[in-house]
Amino acid sequence: MLENLERVKKKYEDITNRLSDPEVLSDQTAYRKLTKEHAKLSPLVAAYEAYVKVRQELEDHQRILDDPAEDPDIKVLAGEEAPGLSQELERLNEELKTLLLPKDPLDDNNIVLEIRAGTGGDEAALFVGDLLKMYLRFAELRKWRTEVLSSSSSEMGGFKEIIVGMEGGEVYRTLKFESGVHRVQRVPQTESQGRVHTSTATVAVMPEADDVEVEINSSDLRIDVFRSSGPGGQSVNTTDSAVRITHLPTGVVAQSQDEKSQHKNKAKAMKVLSARIYEQARLEQTRQQAEQRRTMVGTGDRSERIRTYNFPQGRITDHRIGLTLYKLNQVLQGELDELVDALLDRERTELLQQSEQGAGAATP
Repeated sequence: MLENLERVKKKYEDITNRLSDPEVLSDQTAYRKLTKEHAKLSPLVAAYEAYVKVRQELEDHQRILDDPAEDPDIKVLAGEEAPGLSQELERLNEELKTLLLPKDPLDDNNIVLEIRAGTGGDEAALFVGDLLKMYLRFAELRKWRTEVLSSSSSEMGGFKEIIVGMEGGEVYRTLKFESGVHRVQRVPQTESQGRVHTSTATVAVMPEADDVEVEINSSDLRIDVFRSSGPGGQSVNTTDSAVRITHLPTGVVAQSQDEKSQHKNKAKAMKVLSARIYEQARLEQTRQQAEQRRTMVGTGDRSERIRTYNFPQGRITDHRIGLTLYKLNQVLQGELDELVDALLDRERTELLQQSEQGAGAATP
């Protein structure tokens, strides 16, 4: 591991030098690429340099303790400091192991977030609205950019379906484990007997596809235009500005009717369509590598129940990691960090276990 880290450090130093090269500075594409790689390597190199420094200090202390001619008072000091240095060295060693874990290549991608009402009728649609507010508030706290790409309102409020684009640092990494079935337990406003009802909503977090990742031929598309409609099907637009796009080879469909401009609706629908086609291909690849993924924090399958929001008890439970928090209101206000961090910690633990098992299997 240390030999690999030494090579990483030399590569980092080389990139640092190249970033001050006038030729690189004049090439914005090359400069951005090197800057991104420099930022990615920086935490690893910093941890490695700290590790080397602490290891050297610990070796110096050990030499003092082993030297019979050394001053007794200095030996006492070295003996007092050595345990702390050992603990710090172990901590840095674990940090390096984590930083060396393989990264999900999609972690830095922007996302298309899709929330759909499941079982529960109007109550499920209201729950979609609650989840939307939660994610939008979380995005606001993270200073991410959001844009509603498509929506279908329900008559009682809330949404039958809503699709939002999110852009920012590590959006997919942060929210990728939100995919699945979210269940709510509460007393609906229309319930006169005070009985608790259970409703569900389905969340899909799809990494936004780059043009080079998804090639869509215009000849494979059927584009239909129609008038926008509001709750109950009433027309809210007098022109055929709404757009529905069907990808004929896969049968994937996306539509947008939120804009008055047909051109803008088409652009939004294409964004959703690309993300859905990319997600379909990605999930197929995931299924082919199912054994590895099953050990992770959940498959991200939309049919998997992942979380329950219990209003009478003010409780939220993530079933994949057995985490229960009695702070439902705070979570619905966008304070998702505790849940997100716990899910990412579990992913890290699983990856470390796989890494150690792989290393053990490779040992003769």
